[in-house]
Amino acid sequence: MSYLYVLILIVPALATALAFLPNSHWSIRSLDFPRVQIAVLCLASLILAALNPPALAGSVLMVIVVNLVALIYQLYKIYPYTRLAKKEVLSNHAPDDDRTLSLLSSNVLTPNRRSDALIALVNQYQPDLLLTLETDQWWQDALHSLETDYPYRVAIPLDNLYGMHLYSRLPLKNTEVLYRVEDDIPSIRSQVILRSGDTIRIYCLHPTPPSPTESETSKPRDAELLLVGKQIRELDETALVFGDLNDVAWSPSTRLFKKVSELLDARIGRGMFNTFHAHYRFLRWPLDHIFQSAEFQIKHMAKLPDIGSDHFPIYAKFQYCPAQEDLHEVETADAEEMAQADEKIAEGHEEVK
Repeated sequence: MSYLYVLILIVPALATALAFLPNSHWSIRSLDFPRVQIAVLCLASLILAALNPPALAGSVLMVIVVNLVALIYQLYKIYPYTRLAKKEVLSNHAPDDDRTLSLLSSNVLTPNRRSDALIALVNQYQPDLLLTLETDQWWQDALHSLETDYPYRVAIPLDNLYGMHLYSRLPLKNTEVLYRVEDDIPSIRSQVILRSGDTIRIYCLHPTPPSPTESETSKPRDAELLLVGKQIRELDETALVFGDLNDVAWSPSTRLFKKVSELLDARIGRGMFNTFHAHYRFLRWPLDHIFQSAEFQIKHMAKLPDIGSDHFPIYAKFQYCPAQEDLHEVETADAEEMAQADEKIAEGHEEVK
């Protein structure tokens, strides 16, 4: 029986330990994603051991202690993304004005045909910016009815699951479609002119995930995120970054991106907003992100209803408050972390050669 307890307890503890390895292979980096699930398994295993106490052989006792440490560590990592933590981005409850900006981001899943569900959400929330991911020519045609209300558009219909469409009610300028790391993975870089006349830089991203069917390692994804982060830091502009980043908020790579870019995450202190996987309740984590510079305060943020995709859409409304940016505490990368970012960018480019 002691061997059975060791087996039950060792699985979540081992998953926790393996995620510490500085290895970019998908089998290791994928363990960054299910921290909530691993924490639940840790807790369930410990409860089982408490309800049915095993003979406390040395190996069993050691594994119980290790599992308890793993549980505490997992809770520590996910705590910032609960409502118990301090909010990183200030709330703004003032009436909407010409410095208010809203956006909706949705990975639609290319074979999904529920365009009506997405259009209904767009009509309900009336976002200023709409980003659709995995959109091919069929989806471009299906969303044609939105074009009257969204006269400014960037269309990249692709059949490789990395198509991207940006719809805007507000004028866009200096728009670029960039293939930063991989030749078939696009991103959008543009500027949005608010109703007040202020100009905001936006970055729309959908890098490849580390997985057996996509990319063997996380290097291309990490390189794209950090390239954008460095550019934001160097330009020192007000910026929004949004899209399906195929990474979770608490992973080392996203944390490094956040420090390099000096952007904020409105989810901290508000909840995880788990957007993937829409079909499996126990297998959910936050893959779709919206990061903003310190000039923004948050008015509303929501995970939206199922549209037939494997991702839920995500919506946010911001207030541009440049005079109050100093009210936010911004994390910044030190020299060692900047060197680490440069190394990861070089590794990502080398990976796809």
